[in-house]
Amino acid sequence: MRIVVALGGNALLKRGEAVSADAQRKNVQLAAMQLAKAAAGNDLVIVHGNGPQVGLLALEDAMLPLGARFPLDVLGAESEGMIGYMVEQELRNLLPAQRSCATLLTMVEVNAGDSAFSHPDKPIGAVYTALEASAAQQTRGWTMAPDGASYRRVVASPKPIRLLEMPAIQCLLKNGTIVICAGGGGIPVITDRDGRHHGVEAVIDKDRSAALLAHEIDADLLVIATDVRGVYLDWGKPTARLIRSTHPDALSALGFAAGSMAPKVEAACDFARNTGHRAVIGALAEIDSLIAGTAGTSIRCDQLEIAMD
Repeated sequence: MRIVVALGGNALLKRGEAVSADAQRKNVQLAAMQLAKAAAGNDLVIVHGNGPQVGLLALEDAMLPLGARFPLDVLGAESEGMIGYMVEQELRNLLPAQRSCATLLTMVEVNAGDSAFSHPDKPIGAVYTALEASAAQQTRGWTMAPDGASYRRVVASPKPIRLLEMPAIQCLLKNGTIVICAGGGGIPVITDRDGRHHGVEAVIDKDRSAALLAHEIDADLLVIATDVRGVYLDWGKPTARLIRSTHPDALSALGFAAGSMAPKVEAACDFARNTGHRAVIGALAEIDSLIAGTAGTSIRCDQLEIAMD
């Protein structure tokens, strides 16, 4: 089976956790143990998030003089290399010696006219109190938005159109290589009239890029691995219920929070509609059960009704 796993950035650096190389390494080791299960007997492509990491790099960058600062596309490339290196190394330590693994920096084309550039909604970086968020807006010019009881910086998240490294990804897969690519959703670029590529200030949602990638490589399954057991009705309320399986149209009609569950649902539904194959959203710790279809929320076109716990 050919599987694409979209691995949430929060699984690699948890909310409220001390920001350190050791903390991230420990989380990557736990993630790699689950990813190794998915790799057994399957073609595997891993797309990871970078929201916490790229936000922290941007915070450090903001301390530099204006002319010395790096744009988000460059910071995204930095985080893609850093996280990809850790994931690849820990996977190699668990896989059979003959199983190859490669991390590929991936440019992803977006539309310069995408409305997301004027309506930022992608949360990145640390959480802030209301007072801290107000100060960040005034001193740094950041757009801040509520995130639960706290606030986070939000940036533009245009939809991915094309993965420029797709031929290289296909070549690696043909040789049985596990591919780690489109990290953080990929490095956002636009294409000018002369066919030249230019980076832009944005962070692409990794789930959307994973769905596009999964479609392009004719994946049998898209796994969106996160830190919750699946998609819930009435999330955060006493009446919350886990959706076990549903048709993509039924799930899309329910409505979910922008910047968190909404992109995951959108990506999973798009993949199921476009391919006729199953997508599943659920906890990374249950990845073998997600693949088997016994855990998480499965989205499939042959499921006419919503089944819940």
